Amino acid sequence: MKVKNKLKFWQYLRPKYSLYALIILLGIVFSFHSVRIKTTFSELRIAPEEIKIPQENVTSPAAKQALEAGLALYQQSRQQSPRLLRQAITKYETAWQLWQKVGDKSSQSVALSGIGQAYSDLGETSKALEAYNQALKLRRAIRDRNGQVTTLGNIASLERSQGNLDKSQKRIKAAIAIIEDLRKNYTNLDQRSAYFASVQGYYKFYIDLLMQLHKQNPKQGYDAQALHIAERSRARGLIELLRDAKANLCKGIDPNLLKEEERWQEKYNEKEKILSHYLNQPQQPTQLIAATQKEIKNIIKQQDRIAAKIHAQNPDREKVINPKPNRDILKLPQIQKLLDKNTLLLHYSLDQKNSYLWAITANSISSYQLPGRKQIEDTAQKFRGGIQTPHELPPEVIQSANELSQIILAPVAKKLPGKRLVIVADGALQDIPFAALPDVNQTPQTQGELNYQPLMLNHEIVNLPSASATAIQRQKLANRKPAPKKLAVFADPVYSPNDERVAAQKQNKQLNPIVAKLTTDMSEMEQVERSQIETLIRNQPSRGFTRLPGTITEAEAILKLVPTASRQQAIGFDANFNSATSNSLDQFRILHFATHGFVNYDKPELSGIVLSLFDRQGDSIPGFLRLEDIWNINYPADLVVLSACETGLGKDVNGEGLVGLTRGLMYAGAARVVVSLWNVNDEGTSVLMQEFYQEMLQQNKTPTAALREAQRKLWLNPEFRSPFYWAAFTLQGEWL
Repeated sequence: MKVKNKLKFWQYLRPKYSLYALIILLGIVFSFHSVRIKTTFSELRIAPEEIKIPQENVTSPAAKQALEAGLALYQQSRQQSPRLLRQAITKYETAWQLWQKVGDKSSQSVALSGIGQAYSDLGETSKALEAYNQALKLRRAIRDRNGQVTTLGNIASLERSQGNLDKSQKRIKAAIAIIEDLRKNYTNLDQRSAYFASVQGYYKFYIDLLMQLHKQNPKQGYDAQALHIAERSRARGLIELLRDAKANLCKGIDPNLLKEEERWQEKYNEKEKILSHYLNQPQQPTQLIAATQKEIKNIIKQQDRIAAKIHAQNPDREKVINPKPNRDILKLPQIQKLLDKNTLLLHYSLDQKNSYLWAITANSISSYQLPGRKQIEDTAQKFRGGIQTPHELPPEVIQSANELSQIILAPVAKKLPGKRLVIVADGALQDIPFAALPDVNQTPQTQGELNYQPLMLNHEIVNLPSASATAIQRQKLANRKPAPKKLAVFADPVYSPNDERVAAQKQNKQLNPIVAKLTTDMSEMEQVERSQIETLIRNQPSRGFTRLPGTITEAEAILKLVPTASRQQAIGFDANFNSATSNSLDQFRILHFATHGFVNYDKPELSGIVLSLFDRQGDSIPGFLRLEDIWNINYPADLVVLSACETGLGKDVNGEGLVGLTRGLMYAGAARVVVSLWNVNDEGTSVLMQEFYQEMLQQNKTPTAALREAQRKLWLNPEFRSPFYWAAFTLQGEWL
């Protein structure tokens, strides 16, 4: 018999309780048949200090010992021993019975969870469900909502294993509702992000369950519900980026209101803990319970009052940090309203065993089951690495490209012709250029590159972080007046004191003064992060922040397309931090950065754009426009282009990091952003950008259509035919 589930207990002394009483932290890793969920929940019971359990309580240590013995036996049962599992159940039952005698509902629920887990591993589902349902009843009685989430997830897993998909849906739906309600209890972004990250498995399970229900009942709209859950799960990525970038989400908000918000949330959390303790007593103090419940209601009223004031001062804040499922996260009809008749939205969700694709038009939805995450991501990485060659694509690269197209595009091949493709990717699919994928509707006649027909030849292609993000962006931009001027260009910065443009030819080894100033009062972790940035800046002469001669040619050609009165240029020394963060940039519809840029997946806040690092005297100046800066500046542009972007931290630029830069620029006000997926060739980029702007400014094409045409022209040019030269650039955001 295979042991599928693992149970772990951690024990801490309960403050001000009897010598042997414990707070038990229960973490359960549980497997579902089609997806595996790994999630750890801390079941904390924190009581007011003045409340004590009588010292004459002699059953608590015995219960603790029985629970520990059961855990030890359960851990030994990893060697697939039914005998040890049954012995563990006996110990758990002993602990449960002892805690029943003293009326400790919270500890009873822990013991019952252990019983349920062991019976589940034995395959005795009915007994497992009985134990879990008893644990759930106790956790509801004491308002232990974290515990309820864990138990509901286990019940949902078991119901599904028995083919009771409707019952399973009811349980997982209740679990996610609690998760999304609990999330608002964390005013601190670090805590909110950590919590939401820990429960992502519930969303993946729910998606898979709904798609299984869709197979059974194709006309009941379960696929649309699964799409909605996929959109809901994507809120985590933005929250993490906001946390890591230290984004300023408090623009325009009275600081006293924010302090009040935090203070009332602390009061709410404390009263909930007190109420949970009262409810856990064998003889419940009814008057104290009623009084505490009344206090909680009053606190909620105060929180609503403060929230209304904060919303009036900054309407965007709540949508970003605490999106409401039925208000800010789109459902199918709302997503379809975003689409015109010529647009097809392809929404991907990858998971361990089953992945899914939804194809949405203005009046239809179709869904498809794809292979598991590993197969898709291995193929995607092979394709991505293979096309990053300036030479003719070898047969094996074309084969891997065709394999990926067959996996992720062939299922919707009949829906592709004549459509603009809007992609909401997931996992490693965020890293790949869909424009370079072979068009599955082109039939190869012979073997070889001549039959490689990239998707962009027949389709405009746009990437989105999520459909809901586009809706929020459109609402934000709906009443914005167009900027009066056309174009601001930043190009050819000075990266080295040895640059020929620097008057004093000297190597400046001093710490960037801005870095030194900021380091003074930083925590140890912040100083390490800042040191990483400084190391990057200092070492660039030997690591690749070399001058990009093509950018000046590119900038001059682009500027010629715009009347002098409607343009601004910052070239060389002028392409610096101060000019890039100037308030005057809100006067321009297009911002173009022809410079180095890089992305760090592990630390997105270190991603950014490199501007001039030295002044005319060869002295170090601030020149690193980080993601943290981008979140907090005002770029209300129709388009921001990051041209000649490359990574200074390694060859492989991770797509998740690019999402970080994109979202940062969109939060700063950009309607759409053009970014690159890998280190780009200076000369090829210069040619592509000139074509791109000619199509936009002279032929009046949309940025999406202009980028496609520019890529097509490079593909037709034998010198730049390889996707290496043109496929790295993708447009993200608004496509109209």
